Amino acid sequence: MKRFCRIVAEVMETLPPEFEPYLDNVVVDVEEEPDEATLRRAGLTDDEIADGETLLGLFDPMDLPSDYAGDVLDTHALPHRLRIFKRPHEDEFDDPAELERQIRKTVIHELAHHFGYTDDDLERWTTVY
Repeated sequence: MKRFCRIVAEVMETLPPEFEPYLDNVVVDVEEEPDEATLRRAGLTDDEIADGETLLGLFDPMDLPSDYAGDVLDTHALPHRLRIFKRPHEDEFDDPAELERQIRKTVIHELAHHFGYTDDDLERWTTVY
């Protein structure tokens, strides 16, 4: 876990400078693997979960305050959470260099969700990572 976390930290430290202003309210967590509730919340079906489909990462937007009444809300101060899952990466990518490249790709992909991009928007960038 230490080595994996170090790779994620290195990725965060080497992101393009233009990302920096948008990262002050992002918390990055490394977890062993997503639990079933997380997989369901991410939209995986029972069949997909049964077939072993999983997530490499997940962008968790902030929760709205309980007293939010639909007025204008400055979300900049609210934390967003980027979750990177260790075991799915290691299961998928045996080669250490490829593992590091894929971790970087996952971090950037999930950060792009923080910037408001959808998975469809990101498909065109698959070679940019």
